[in-house]
Amino acid sequence: MKRLLALALALCAVPALAQGDPERLKTAKTLFFDKKYAEAREIWLQVKSSAGADADTAAFWVARCSESLGERERALKEYGDFVTRRSADRALLEEARTSRVSIAARLVESGQRQHLAVLTEALGDSSKTVRYLAALQLGNLGPEVGKAAVPILKTIVAQEKDEDLVERAKLRLLKVDPRALGTGAATPPTPPLGSRPPAAWTPSYLRLRIFEKGRSEAKVAVNLPFALAELAFKSLPDDALRELRRKGYDSENFWDRLRRLGPTDIIEIVGDQGERIKIWIE
Repeated sequence: MKRLLALALALCAVPALAQGDPERLKTAKTLFFDKKYAEAREIWLQVKSSAGADADTAAFWVARCSESLGERERALKEYGDFVTRRSADRALLEEARTSRVSIAARLVESGQRQHLAVLTEALGDSSKTVRYLAALQLGNLGPEVGKAAVPILKTIVAQEKDEDLVERAKLRLLKVDPRALGTGAATPPTPPLGSRPPAAWTPSYLRLRIFEKGRSEAKVAVNLPFALAELAFKSLPDDALRELRRKGYDSENFWDRLRRLGPTDIIEIVGDQGERIKIWIE
């Protein structure tokens, strides 16, 4: 179990950077891991403006810092800037696109409906991960805006083998159009657009799935009470945590970031060998 949780920390790994100004890049990474996001962002901005070999990667981390600072609208724009750069790093590109979907959904929930276009456009993304996330997010916003997501939600129900993913898609379909499942059940109460989960909401379970490259069925499935999963991770010895940090895994921020996720958000990590790790909380 500890090994699986450690794998999840790849979410916060700083990608390998091309040769440039090693000390400046090291400083930016250290500041980010120390949660000094504003200071880290300034250095990443300098690297980005230098137009050197690291400029594209820096554009991603500028957006990541803004997101960590809670500057959602700025982060949304900056992730968009990174996407338009067409970086060769496909994993970072997909993470940027999924981040845009998650941020746009939160902004729409807060009443900023002008960002709906980000979600609807993502329904046609080349990445299945991005399409699915956009459909789940739109479905969670209720029938008024969720209708566009119905075809993809139906696809998930009909074609996917991941039971948890299918159940999540079914719940969204019930919110948007209960007839889509061939039932006459009444639509569950839909919170008004712009609402958020109650302040007292806390995650109960951590769900983790590991897929081999090219496989749609999970090889490993872990369902743990959230508190137990966090306790197990924190029981790792200090030298193991230091080793994770040395390799670039942000072990200190991982659980804080998980808590900031909404109940519809999915984190997906792509490993070096093409394996995929999906994490979400309920």
